[in-house]
Amino acid sequence: MVTGSCHCGAVRFACEGSPQQAYECNCSHCSRKGFLLWFIARDALHIQQGEAALRTYTFNRHVIEHQFCTTCGCQPFGLGKSADGSETAAINLRCIEDLDLAAIERVAVDGRAY
Repeated sequence: MVTGSCHCGAVRFACEGSPQQAYECNCSHCSRKGFLLWFIARDALHIQQGEAALRTYTFNRHVIEHQFCTTCGCQPFGLGKSADGSETAAINLRCIEDLDLAAIERVAVDGRAY
């Protein structure tokens, strides 16, 4: 189990599992914000506090619900569905506490092509 938060701490969450790799997408949204994404099943994400402080941003095909804190603007995770239709969460690994990002394998994703 890993824990994380937005920048101001208003939104706190926990995730089941341990990230081994991160997807580094080159789309306009992810590249501007520097996201390193870890995809997990939606039910493995547990919002511990601040759900009322979250707002949703969508763009392009409007299939990912990017969640951001209304206080600090940080985007700790997004919600969507995988190709098979199962609900997923894309966790911004930069919001996980005490995680050595240098030890995480990075997988390049060509999001610009979509």
